[in-house]
Parts: sequence; structure tokens; C-alpha cells
Amino acid sequence: MTTLTVEQILAANKTAATEAQALAATAFAGFEKLVALNVATTKSALFETADMTSVFSAKNPTDALAAQAALVKPMAEKSIAYGKSVYAIASETSAEFAAAAEGKFAEAQKTATAALDNLAKNAPAGTESVVAVVKSAVAAGQNALETAKASAKKAVEVAEKQATAMTDNVLSSVKTNSRKK
Repeated sequence: MTTLTVEQILAANKTAATEAQALAATAFAGFEKLVALNVATTKSALFETADMTSVFSAKNPTDALAAQAALVKPMAEKSIAYGKSVYAIASETSAEFAAAAEGKFAEAQKTATAALDNLAKNAPAGTESVVAVVKSAVAAGQNALETAKASAKKAVEVAEKQATAMTDNVLSSVKTNSRKK
């Protein structure tokens, strides 16, 4: 049986603090990108939008509707672009967190496997079947986790494809509607 030393505990705490700091930096970087996007979007909305005076200076309802329709398309496109940018920032930050988690999970799996192998080597005679059952259960658990991870990844891919298709539909709908008016 292994006992922990003060040095091992201090090293583990130092590693945990370093990893927590790295995760906080990742979260903060994502937040900074989101703030920058929001500032740019607000600036664009305030200063770079189409001239709204054309709607107010229309002489008849047809001209007012045409001017209003001309404003809808750029606003819809900017809204969709904003949504895509927010999604990209969130996906990037999430991917960094997932990579860190996968690294820690792989490290934990190696440690658990090494501990299990060490236990198997030092197991008393006659307990081979119990050790085999434990090893089989651990392997089955790891396979289940891998399957779940692959399924979740596929679900995310399907959701992204559906979101892209929906965005394209909205854009084509806006283009079609603005041409009709």
C-alpha cells in the first residue's frame, strides 16, 4: 500500500491550481471575445445601419414599405452573423474545456489501469476470477464512456447542420420577401 507524502500532496495541489488557472484564463478569453463582439455589434447598430430617414421621408405607403423592406434584409443578415459569431466563440471555448477534460480523463484512466494492474499482481492466490471481473467491468465502463462521447459528438454535428440549414432558410426567406415588396 502506498502512502502519500507531504511533497506529493503539495505537488498535486500545485498542479490543480495551475490547471484551474488555465481553465479560468480560457473562460476569460472567451468572455473577452464575446464582449468585443458585443461592442462591435452595438457600434454597428448605432452608426453603420442603413439610413432610417428614407422610411420617414416616404411620400406614399408603397415607398415606405419599400424603404422598410430595404432595411430588413441587412438587419436580418447582421443578426444571423452575430448569432454565428456567438456560437463560434462558445464552441471554441467549449472545445478548449473539452480538450482539457479529455486530457484529465485519459490521465485518470491510465492511473486507474495502472492501479488495477498493480492490484492484480499483488492479489492473493485464488482471487484471479475476482480481478478478471473487476478488469472486465472497468473495460466495459470505459467502452460505454467512449460510445457516449462518440454519440454526443455526432449529435452536436447533426445540430450544427440543422442550425446551418435553418439559417440558410431564414436568409433565403428574407431575400425572397424583400424582392417581392
